Amino acid sequence: MSSWVLLRGLMREQRHWGGFPGQLAAALPDAAIVTPDLPGNGERHAMRSVTQVAQMVDYCRRDLQARGIDPPYSLLALSLGGMAAVEWSSRYPGEVARCVLINTSMRPYSRFHQRLRWQNYPSIVELMLRGGVERQERLILRLTSRTGDAAGREQLLQRWLGYQREFPVTRANALRQLWSAARFRAPATRPAVPLLILAGAGDQLVDHRCSLRLAQAWDAPLLVHPGAGHDLPLDDGPWVAAQIAKWLDQEKGA
Repeated sequence: MSSWVLLRGLMREQRHWGGFPGQLAAALPDAAIVTPDLPGNGERHAMRSVTQVAQMVDYCRRDLQARGIDPPYSLLALSLGGMAAVEWSSRYPGEVARCVLINTSMRPYSRFHQRLRWQNYPSIVELMLRGGVERQERLILRLTSRTGDAAGREQLLQRWLGYQREFPVTRANALRQLWSAARFRAPATRPAVPLLILAGAGDQLVDHRCSLRLAQAWDAPLLVHPGAGHDLPLDDGPWVAAQIAKWLDQEKGA
């Protein structure tokens, strides 16, 4: 049985995967799905977030070892989690069987205004000045998802607010995570593991062309969902799971 480790992005925890782990498990019946929380998020919200992506990798490796989950791991990672997956694959290629990167971006392949769309700067500045958990979660939902009707999105928002009330991410930890993402630079050479890159053409947080440039630089296959947003597994989890299953079948036939 293969172990699939799912890594989330900035200020998100394992419950933000929603129904996707089950959808992936249905598509990959021989896989064990693991959804660790990074320091400062979810069940680890009381911990101090690290300020380097390499430290995230070190934490995840220790966490999996403590659970008795041995490598090799298949990594599926979204956004900031994608940076951790790239670092992990580069530093410890023997531990990583393969890597799926979703809507991630990183230096030197993308500029700052593409990694965080410039159109969002006013809303983000307003949030930093005025604060508020509900304002924060409404903004995150607006920037990361394109799915659902108004009633469904409101229900999702209320669930997210519940997560924040139970396991609040402090402003200091949010800034540490943002700092770790901003300073991360991809390795000079492509990680020596099989790579699949997925992106949503409707991403309003990160320019999806960041994924295109990364795929071109690393000669990796890229699949673009025509309408999904930044949180691609939320917007169309079955599509993500199906693309991964198809990719794995191609790997076996190669």
